[in-house]
Amino acid sequence: MFDEGLSLLKKYWGYDSFRGIQRDIIDSICAGHDTLGLMPTGGGKSITFQVPALAMEGVCIVITPLIALMKDQVQHLRRRHIRAAAIYTGMSRDAILTILENAIFGAVKLLYVSPERLSSDIFQQKLRHMKVSFICVDEAHCISQWGYDFRPSYLAIGQIRTILPHCPVLALTATATPLVAKDIQDKLSCGQPFHVFQMSFHRPNLAYIVRYATDKEQQLLHILHSVEGAAIVYTRSRQRSKETAELLTKAGLSTTYFHAGLDDSEKDQRQHDWQTDHTRIIVATNAFGMGIDKPDVRLVIHIDCPDSIEAYFQEAGRAGRDGKKAYAVLLYNNHDNAKLRKRISDTFPEKDYLRQVYDQLAYFYQVAVGAGYHATFEFPIDKFCHTYGHFPVKVESALKILNRAGYIEYMEEDENRARLHFCLDRDDLYRLKDNSPNEDAVIVALLRNYSGLFCNEFQYIDESLLAQQTQLPLHQVYLALKELSHRHILNYIPQKKTPYVRYMQRREDSLHLLFPPAVYDTLKERYTERIDQMLHYATTTDQCRSRMLLSYFGEKTSHDCGHCDVCIENKRHPVPPEETEEARQHIMQLLSDRQPHSLMCLHDIPLRYEAIENAIQQMVDEEEVIDDDGFISLP
Repeated sequence: MFDEGLSLLKKYWGYDSFRGIQRDIIDSICAGHDTLGLMPTGGGKSITFQVPALAMEGVCIVITPLIALMKDQVQHLRRRHIRAAAIYTGMSRDAILTILENAIFGAVKLLYVSPERLSSDIFQQKLRHMKVSFICVDEAHCISQWGYDFRPSYLAIGQIRTILPHCPVLALTATATPLVAKDIQDKLSCGQPFHVFQMSFHRPNLAYIVRYATDKEQQLLHILHSVEGAAIVYTRSRQRSKETAELLTKAGLSTTYFHAGLDDSEKDQRQHDWQTDHTRIIVATNAFGMGIDKPDVRLVIHIDCPDSIEAYFQEAGRAGRDGKKAYAVLLYNNHDNAKLRKRISDTFPEKDYLRQVYDQLAYFYQVAVGAGYHATFEFPIDKFCHTYGHFPVKVESALKILNRAGYIEYMEEDENRARLHFCLDRDDLYRLKDNSPNEDAVIVALLRNYSGLFCNEFQYIDESLLAQQTQLPLHQVYLALKELSHRHILNYIPQKKTPYVRYMQRREDSLHLLFPPAVYDTLKERYTERIDQMLHYATTTDQCRSRMLLSYFGEKTSHDCGHCDVCIENKRHPVPPEETEEARQHIMQLLSDRQPHSLMCLHDIPLRYEAIENAIQQMVDEEEVIDDDGFISLP
């Protein structure tokens, strides 16, 4: 397999050799073993499933939660003449059937699927007739309730394993603690142990910096003027990304912004401008970055504190993927503590509040107790919040918890894109003479970009893409489509930003609502723990940043990185011998009970971490103490 894998790698990607643990993972999955690959951002995850997918007989099912990334990878593979397709929420039934039939008859080698599609009857029915080489679970931490990004839809992968019990699974993630890695294996196991391969998360070229900043905007400007090269600035909200980009632009810096609320074509254009260096800086929410192939990012700055080490590590890791010096900077001040703590109550409102929102939802739609099963309603969240005096953030969190508990299904914007189909057949369309130039231009753009428009089922379209290709303002495209619809040339349903709510059970008396630990208490506890860890990282000033991050992901190292803000400060202020001696005395006092003590206990000694570390190293070298796998004891 190795020679074949190398030839495929060279043929389709132009590389002469595999990197890191890529070869080990490929060999394992090709041998039919369930495999877990733990690889940091930029470690080359996609190669580990794309190469064996080409080498093995059948179709590889790739499960990934990010539709934008899914589309992007399919486009990249097709440019390399690799047969790939994707199925995700929002596609028409005919389009899905065509792709599934192609996969059955061998016309697809990689089939990307969103986890929500796994439970559909049509997918499971067709899956039984496919020859599947293996299942790849990307972003596998999403299956773990211990992970920072748990998604209930990932649990449906277990159903797929029962349909394909002899088909191996490859699980891949860039952000798994030891606990999450174990949970991934437990959730995906089919009785056989996983072969686990882990690449070191150490990034020797990446300097982690925490900068205490009373005025974050001025500090941001100072850093961006000081460090040259492409940069990403992460913010917490869409509004803040726009405002920060405007601030940087006014300061003369080439900047754009990116968030999930932009139209698809607008996202594509901004991402393209940044990737091709037409724009130097992109200010973004966490919607940006997955699958971004830009190795020369010199700077990633977080102007808002993320709510987990995992999220921070993944986003920071987008800097310096070319191996050259890069910086990951977290701007922090005392307000971040309060903001992060507020996220806990915003993300997990009190259970009485959940019951209140559930009742008010029923009042809003006039759904009686015992009624409403499978009823679906548009949900104008602003109107709902105005009616009952709520803030949208807490209402959305309440709906998501009610969703996890199985009472409702809360469907957000992706379900509500513009869609249309032609009322006339193709020949009649060409005979039309009364169209305006704008209408003709829109019709031509539709025919060039979409198939299946002449059947009776609606097809999803992107109005902003039509605007870009016709060079018309977006509102002119909308008016042209409305006029064509008015004249019964086509049926057009405009894009809506309104989410939907569907009752999954008959309406309950809210006093009887149950919120099991798995959908509330346990998740809240783990979310709080992750915020505590993030704040600990931001406020600690006596431990190497890189070592702290590696330790969080279960990787031990005895060396400081030498270039984080803590290490640089320690070089400026070396530990004097008398401080090291004082640390020795504290350690000997701690060990006077002649019991082994965890190295973590030594952090309670009221001295600098470097002094304690120096003392331990000297005592081990002089055989005064024994360091045994994280525990220290007398000989």
